[in-house]
Formats: sequence, structure tokens, C-alpha cells
Amino acid sequence: MARTLITGGAGFVGANLCVELARRHPEAEIVAFDNLYRPGSRLNLPRLERAGVRFVEGDVRDPAALAAIDPIEVLIECSAEPSALAGMDGDTSYPFETNLVGAYNCLELARRDSAQFVFLSTSRVYPYTILGELSLRRAGTRFELEPSQPVAGISEAGISEAFPLDGARTLYGATKLSAELLVAEYAANFGLPTVVNRCGVIAGPWQMGKVDQGVFTFWLLHHLLGRPLSYIGYGGEGLQVRDLLHVDDLVELIDLQLADPERWSGFVGNVGGGREVSLSLLETTAICRELTGNEIEIGAAGAERPGDVPLYISDCSRLFGSTEWRPRKSPREVLTDILAWVEENFDDVVASLGLR
Repeated sequence: MARTLITGGAGFVGANLCVELARRHPEAEIVAFDNLYRPGSRLNLPRLERAGVRFVEGDVRDPAALAAIDPIEVLIECSAEPSALAGMDGDTSYPFETNLVGAYNCLELARRDSAQFVFLSTSRVYPYTILGELSLRRAGTRFELEPSQPVAGISEAGISEAFPLDGARTLYGATKLSAELLVAEYAANFGLPTVVNRCGVIAGPWQMGKVDQGVFTFWLLHHLLGRPLSYIGYGGEGLQVRDLLHVDDLVELIDLQLADPERWSGFVGNVGGGREVSLSLLETTAICRELTGNEIEIGAAGAERPGDVPLYISDCSRLFGSTEWRPRKSPREVLTDILAWVEENFDDVVASLGLR
């Protein structure tokens, strides 16, 4: 495996990538680059050290810090401000500079070294203004898509890459889509082998779950700690649905992409659990109750939050047409793995999230 730089390398996805790629490829030199901005990221530093990953503290907003990195052959861009609520408080600078300017700086580094560039994008590139108008029906414990829809790019399999891109998509989604466009330009103009993975909800151990990012860890933690929760919007019944992908399954896919840069060059596609690996909040509650043995109070809050949608499921047909890779971990396995990690690291996790 080539000399690899992983930006956001002390974050949830980045650190899991670093550790697992180092285990799979002991001959490789893997560098984790991170500004340690996100709460809990320092908990990953001992993991990186034990795995033999070199850590460099730096910020993707700083081109000089990236330029100081020795020549690389692969750059995996995992750095981001991933909250869908980022910038809603009026301060838009950090998500803009990290997600878009940071991606530009990373592309410049990849161009310097003619490196393969793997970009972790998001399903948030699809506008919530249109996702909020889907034709849905209640089916037991969840919303389901109706066969007939008002726009293209929707089927029983979920939302495909043909879904319309006109409309608001949160500042997070807008900056990531803008970065995708930059990736395409660098591929066309400078010949970089590039991959864009539009990820749905990624979940698993070492994710510091909050209400606006990492919802499955957040939901499980509140059950474990006996803290109340609320179903927000959409009738307050917890019927809203997301697909989820275990971080180990994502690592497996990226390892395949790194092994064959030419074959994967130019790929832009959805990466998620799809209909088979999806949960409503109500279904998540049932699993969390069973795993923790705790039944907590769950209220019903009023209006939806800005940028929220009742359902998002990734249609991964484009990806599945390119590879035999498929998600292997079920929703229950994802939550079981999260619980095992929390119980093993309980004090550190609770302290990092301010839940004492």
C-alpha cells in the first residue's frame, strides 16, 4: 500500500481508517493529520500510536501545514465540520473554511504529488427542500416511500444520484457539494485519480454522538445513562428513517478503492446501508431498550429542526454495479458494537461528551 495521508485522521472515520489500514498493511506508512477540534478526538491518539500511525497536528485550513507533509501517494480527505446545524448560529466561517477551503488545500497537496484523492462527501448534498416533499406513507414503525414520486431519482431502493440538486441543502451539504465540483475539476485538469463517496449516516465505535451528528450513538448513550429523549417533528412518533453504515464496512470499501486507483478513478456515488440497513427512530428505540435493559422517557417535540428530512435512504445501485462490496453489518450489529465500545471506555466517552 502507498504512503497515505488521512486528513481528519483523529476523527471518527479518519481514526478508524488509520487503525484498520495500518493493521491490514503493516508495510505502509500512514499519517493522520488533524486539528483535534472535535470533542473526543484526543481519545484516538493512543489508538493511532499503538497502530504505528504517525500523527501530525495541523489544520486543513492552513496550506502551509499541509505543504510541510512529505510526498504522498494517497490522500483520503475525511476532515469536515459534519453537523447539519453548522452555521445556523450565524458563524459560517468554520464550516466554510474547513469543508470547502480545506478540501481545496488538500486537492492542491494531491496535485503537488500526483496522489490518488479519495473524498468523503455526504448525502447532505441532496436538497432537504426537495427531500421534505417526498410522497411517504406510514408503515408500522416507519415512513416508507410511495411508488409514485414528484421528482426523478427516487425508487423503492431510495435516493439515487439522479435526484435533483436544485435547492437548499444546509451549509454542510453546500460546502461538500462545492468541494465535489472542485474534485471533478482537478481530475479533469490535472489528471488526478479521484473517488467521491457520498456517505449516508456512518456509525460505529469511537463516534462521539451528538444530537446533530452521530444520532445512533447519541440515542444509545441516552438509553444507557437513563436520560430522556424526544422525537422531534413529523408527528412526534419517531417514524423518520435513515440508512446507516458501520464504519468497518466503509473501511472495507475504501481499501478496495485504494487497491485499484485506475478502476475507481472518476467514481462519484452513494455509499450507505440502503433499505436493508436502515432504522427509524422508533425502531432504534426498541433495539436500544433491548440492548441496555433500560426504558427511558421519550417525549414529542414540536417543529422539525432546520434542514431535517423525514426519510433518507441511499440507493447504491451505481456503487453495486462497480463492485461486489456490500454492507455486512446489520443495524442491530452496529448498535451492539457501539454499546460494547461505550462500556469498555465509559468514563472517557461520558467525560468527552460532557454527560457526567
